[in-house]
Amino acid sequence: MPRYALKVEYHGAPFAGWQRQRDQPSVQGAIEAALARLEPGPHTIAAAGRTDAGVHALGQVAQCDLAKDWAPFRLMEALNHHLKPAPVAIVDCAQVRDDWHARFSALERRYLFRLLMRRAPATHQAGLVWQVPHRLDLAAMRAGAVHLVGHHDFTTFRSSICQAASPLKTLDAIEINEVRTDGGPEIEFRLRARSFLHNQVRSIVGTLERVGRGAWAPDDVRAALQAKDRAACGPVCPPGGLYLYGVGYPEDPFAP
Repeated sequence: MPRYALKVEYHGAPFAGWQRQRDQPSVQGAIEAALARLEPGPHTIAAAGRTDAGVHALGQVAQCDLAKDWAPFRLMEALNHHLKPAPVAIVDCAQVRDDWHARFSALERRYLFRLLMRRAPATHQAGLVWQVPHRLDLAAMRAGAVHLVGHHDFTTFRSSICQAASPLKTLDAIEINEVRTDGGPEIEFRLRARSFLHNQVRSIVGTLERVGRGAWAPDDVRAALQAKDRAACGPVCPPGGLYLYGVGYPEDPFAP
């Protein structure tokens, strides 16, 4: 059976997350239902990461196995037709080797978090950013983030329901930059790692926001990390500002 890699974009608000659920809408369920319109099911697809309820994606990667040998462009077009009107789109498609796996072949995941700084309520960005009514100190947040880069026990920044076997993770990079948008100034947090713990990114951003508004000193982030205690973490920020924007592989399956 030919195997295909799918690059998937979605708006997470209507979904209970990526993973298929019996009584709630999911991104996985929407794509599997579209596949069933092309070939008799059931279909089970795998993804590079299981995003939570309300989390978006610009570059999620999934795989599917089909009986028919589809031209990738035709498969992408057919899936997008059957995905309507769900806010899910297949933005690229490629045939891959039988031993390629969207999750286990991945070398890194890349997440973006958008934080909007303005007092007026967000309109066009509602559900797509985390909004705070105050300016944040970019240099202080960068100083706090330095303590988190590298190989650490991230128990403090891990959800109590996280199912990972170990809290030890290597965070390869955190980039924090201010960007100007028509809706107002935003802070973009970009994080890279081979894998992340449940709620790790949202816990990190929520903690760094405390540093940015002056409630914490940058060194308080190091103390929180060393505490290895969930109670030492800052607030977990809402999911609407979080995007899975890229997945890295030894060879890019979507390269021309």
